Amino acid sequence: MAVATPRVFVSHLSGVAVFDPNGDQVGRVRDLVAMLRAGRGEGGARAVGDRPPRLLGLVVEVAGRRRIFLPMTRVTGVESGQVITTGVLNMRRFEQRASETLVFGELLDRRVRLIETGEEVTVLDIGITQLPARRDWEIDKVFVRKGGKGALRDRFLRREAPAAQGGGGRRTGEALTVEWSAVTGFSLEEHGQGAESLLATFEQLRPADLAGVLHHLSPKRRAEVAAALADDRLADVLEELPDDDQVEIIGKLQDERAADVLEAMDPDDAADLLAELPEEAKERLLTLMRPAEAADMRRLMSYEERTAGGLMTTEPVVLRPDATVADALARVRDPDLSAALAAQVYVCRPPDQTPTGTFLGLVHFQRLLRDPPFTLVSSLVDADLPALGPDTALTEVASYLATYNMVAAPVVDESGSLLGAVTVDDVLDHLLPEDWRETEMHGAAAAGRAPHFEEG
Repeated sequence: MAVATPRVFVSHLSGVAVFDPNGDQVGRVRDLVAMLRAGRGEGGARAVGDRPPRLLGLVVEVAGRRRIFLPMTRVTGVESGQVITTGVLNMRRFEQRASETLVFGELLDRRVRLIETGEEVTVLDIGITQLPARRDWEIDKVFVRKGGKGALRDRFLRREAPAAQGGGGRRTGEALTVEWSAVTGFSLEEHGQGAESLLATFEQLRPADLAGVLHHLSPKRRAEVAAALADDRLADVLEELPDDDQVEIIGKLQDERAADVLEAMDPDDAADLLAELPEEAKERLLTLMRPAEAADMRRLMSYEERTAGGLMTTEPVVLRPDATVADALARVRDPDLSAALAAQVYVCRPPDQTPTGTFLGLVHFQRLLRDPPFTLVSSLVDADLPALGPDTALTEVASYLATYNMVAAPVVDESGSLLGAVTVDDVLDHLLPEDWRETEMHGAAAAGRAPHFEEG
């Protein structure tokens, strides 16, 4: 009896943990690297086609968001939601070669054609299989949907694909699994490639991790993925990207959408991004934003970058003196608040939008938990803690947070009105080297990639 070779659909490998022979986790799968091989094309010409591509290895993200290459010849098991390796990892950073193709980044959502009928289909998933009696893997199946750029979100339809192949009238939008040799068009350059299936494989990623995915894509693919992200999700991801990537992505969006995304970003991050744009583009986007949002942006950009005013957000949790502990707790439960902003509330006289009326003091989250819900926040304020002025230098802001063990600090103008709050994450962003995001995601160029492993 023939032994069935293992097959895995690549969407099941996204984010899967990678373990060494001792059972210690070394990282997570972020992509797969394949080499498209020549086959017999139309008219007998040699082309990418009927020969299944060889799977070279996995792109694995290890500590520090470093991406390394794991050859498939070192993979001893792909099962139960994990990848088992053998040998000692080579921690040299992964650098894609011209002959290599990223499965997640470049093959998913691609529009190709069924050779038999000429119909256009969209790639939803890729099936890989291990060759008998060897550690080599290749791509052998393609899960597609008819109708080109139709709705792609239901990637779980692959479980029904074998039944779909069994004859009967096939309707537009039908999903089916076919052999690699049954489709053509993977080698052609495609404009306007979708991104829904790619995003579905990364839907559970934190914004910082998805930012790492975008950073490593080609500019074309990065723009396509950004276009497919919801405004709020894209805003969160942009905040985690290096400045050059931010400017590139926002510059490729339609102006109306770019303005919406900027409004969804934290005000201080949006102001920093606007400051990087050419003056004409900056003014055009500010004009398209809501007047209140645009006013906040202009106010933040009026301060020096490495000062409390330049670092602050204009959207801390502000309460009036007659608010209760229950009111305060309801506000800090907002899931869109960062942990630093939810750590304390700021009590001010009306108006309660920055710049506010007179700043009376702040109340720490822990204090809110210790008092009855009907207690007025005005009776709990810490009025002795000094506030920062908008011109306070970055080093003084950092010293303030360290001295008072704070994760956020109020910024108050000369009249005593609250302008905003500086959070510790924004301070760290500016204390680290300017290129720290690039260093994390990309690092120094590696001189070649082989060998990836040493024998263990």
